[in-house]
Amino acid sequence: SILIFSELRFWNSFFKGIFIILLTYIIGYISLQLINTGSFDFFEWKILAGFIINALLLLLAYPLIPLIEKPFGFVSTITISELGDLNKPLLKELSLKAPGTLQHSLQVANLCEAAADKINANSLLVKVGALYHDIGKTYAPEYFIENQKKGEDPYKDLDYFDSAKKIIDHVIIGEKMAKKNKLPKILQRFIITHHGTTRVEYFYRKQLNDFPDKEFDESIFRYPGPKPKTKEETIMMLADSLEAAAKSLNKPTGQDIDNLVDSISKYKIDDGQLEESELTFEEFNQVKEVFKDVLRNIHHVRIEYPELKSKKEN
Repeated sequence: SILIFSELRFWNSFFKGIFIILLTYIIGYISLQLINTGSFDFFEWKILAGFIINALLLLLAYPLIPLIEKPFGFVSTITISELGDLNKPLLKELSLKAPGTLQHSLQVANLCEAAADKINANSLLVKVGALYHDIGKTYAPEYFIENQKKGEDPYKDLDYFDSAKKIIDHVIIGEKMAKKNKLPKILQRFIITHHGTTRVEYFYRKQLNDFPDKEFDESIFRYPGPKPKTKEETIMMLADSLEAAAKSLNKPTGQDIDNLVDSISKYKIDDGQLEESELTFEEFNQVKEVFKDVLRNIHHVRIEYPELKSKKEN
C-alpha cells in the first residue's frame, strides 16, 4: 500500500489503489492456504468479507486527506496535481490578463520537469511551481516584455529605480496573491525564490551607464529573496532565466544555446544565488545538459532552402 499510495497524482488512482490492495489480499490469502492445505476447502466467505471491509475502510482516507493536510502542514501529490489544472482561479486569471506570461510559465514548467526527472527530484512539484511562479505579473502585465505590444514602452516616464521596482514587485505581489488564495507554502516558495536576490540587470546597467558619476544603493535593484534552497527551487530559478534569455537569441545555433546555458549558470554561481542550494555539482551539471537539449529542440535552426530560380535567370 505504501508503494501504491506514495506517488498518487489523481483521485481515480486512489480507487485503483484500493482495488489492487483488495486483490492482493485475496490472492495472498488463497496462495498461502493452497500451500498449507492443497485444496480450496478452506475458503470462507467471512474472510473475503473481511478483506472487502478492510479495503472499504481505506475510503475513509479520501475525505480526510484535505482535512489532515492543513493542520499538519503537508501537501499530498494529489493536491499538487490538482493545482496544476490551468482552470484554477490564479492560472485562469494569468491566462486572461497576461497570456504571454502564461506561455512563458508553460515553457519553464517543461524545462523544470525534464531537469527534475533527470536527477530524481520532485518533477510534479517543480512543474506546478513553475506554473505559479509569475502570477504576480497579472497586476501590471504591460510592464513585462512577453505581454507588450510592438512599440509599447511603459517605462518611458519612469526613472530606472522606479522601473526596477515595477519588475521586482511581481514577486512581492505574487506572494500576496498566493497567500490570499491559500496556495500551499511549498508552492509559494517558488514565487519568492525564483529570482533569489539577483539584480534587475537591465535597469541597473542603464543607471550605471547613463549616470556614471551618481552614487546609489545597488540593493534597490535587487530582488528581496530568499535564495532557492531545495533542488526544485534551484531548477526553477535556472529554468526561468534560461527560457527568457533564449527568446532573445536570433536564430541561435546549438553552440549559442550551450554558451547561453553555461553563461547564465556561471552568473548565478558567481552572484551567490546557489550558495544555499541542496543541488550537488554533479546534479547541477546534469541539469545544465538537460536544459541545453530541451532548448536546442525548442529553438532549433531550420534549414533555409535556396530560392528556385526561373529558367530565364539560369
